[in-house]
Amino acid sequence: MEYRVLEREGRFMTIEGGKNVQEKSAQDKPFGEASSGGGYTVADIEVLPEGERAELIDGEMFRMSSPTLTHQEMIVELSAQIYLYIKRNKGKCKIIPAPFAVYIKDDIHNYVEPDISVVCDREKLDEKGCHGAPDWVVEIVSPSSKQMDYVRKLSLYEEAGVREYWIVDAEQRMVTVYDFVHKKKAEQHTFSEKVKAGIYEDLFLDFKDWN
Repeated sequence: MEYRVLEREGRFMTIEGGKNVQEKSAQDKPFGEASSGGGYTVADIEVLPEGERAELIDGEMFRMSSPTLTHQEMIVELSAQIYLYIKRNKGKCKIIPAPFAVYIKDDIHNYVEPDISVVCDREKLDEKGCHGAPDWVVEIVSPSSKQMDYVRKLSLYEEAGVREYWIVDAEQRMVTVYDFVHKKKAEQHTFSEKVKAGIYEDLFLDFKDWN
């Protein structure tokens, strides 16, 4: 998924390959000015026009573009595998695919919509979304979102208390697994492997359909 960052100075920037490229004045976009001197807040997210989606990291707002077909197909397939496992084992965790509001630090300056969220503490959930860190987050990376997924969100999810973070790269046919709880070194798996979920003893996700 492509991201564009909206800065307080009123300029849209497109993140491409780790470089910020000026696109156009925010005056031409319906976002307006940040509501506080500390950057954008959840209040700014909540007043976006219908159909506009954005994420917030430490007061910086990132507009989300429409996902690709492959991106959506992978969300459906992986969500189905996780959902069926939880249902079969009568698990307490809830799996929610995007779009789904995650107030990741339960503050006013951070808000994300992970591609897949698995939340085991149901007290974090209400009709607005998840208040606090999910236990497991999966992001489907695209060429234009690598800096976001591998750097910005990696740091955010670890700081916020996510137990496990997966980055799925369909182009490279790779899955990168971060086990924050056990502070393990990142593990990389190819789509030819069944990849084990760390938060469960016997859940392995199958990527064979993309080989």
